[in-house]
Amino acid sequence: MAEKVQWPPLVIDYQGERLAGVDEVGRGPLVGAVVAAAVILDPDRPIEGLNDSKTLTARRREALDAEVRARALAYCVAEASPLEVDRLNIYHATHLAMRRAIDGLAPAAEYLLVDGNRLPGHHLPGQPVVKGDARHPAIAAASILAKVARDAQMVALDARHPDYGFARHKGYPTKEHLAALERMGPLPEHRRSFAPVKKQLDLI
Repeated sequence: MAEKVQWPPLVIDYQGERLAGVDEVGRGPLVGAVVAAAVILDPDRPIEGLNDSKTLTARRREALDAEVRARALAYCVAEASPLEVDRLNIYHATHLAMRRAIDGLAPAAEYLLVDGNRLPGHHLPGQPVVKGDARHPAIAAASILAKVARDAQMVALDARHPDYGFARHKGYPTKEHLAALERMGPLPEHRRSFAPVKKQLDLI
């Protein structure tokens, strides 16, 4: 049985049912897209066990990902590519991915709860929530969808380039990843504006 999560009090200036939680995964990695998700939960179909994706096992995240997709009123997973990260910088690319996820909701959201301390520049009203994935179930659901989607991208990239270890470190700058980058150089999927990648490109 799923452990019941006690959500801390959060004052929300919206009383309707089309509130979307928004979160992203992948700001820190050196490779791949930054992935965002937006979720409108159905109050009549609650999902037990939602929590910050980082606190859950991979198996639990995947089970909850399937539940959210089956029970939510609406959800959308979107991304900004490595090329967009390099062109815009990671901050603006993250907000672009979030706006794409929000725009993909059907029915559309009326209000946003966004993980972090800034709204992504969308026309809808909303509020940022610091550590929001541990403070509201809709943001937690979005964090789970984004994490599962990005992890799957890294497993697929690992299958094409097994010597880099992407399935293990998910693109973050671990010792293993940095050593592989130094040994074999960057892939097209690497973010060229990130310092360890840029350093290797400068050596070519």
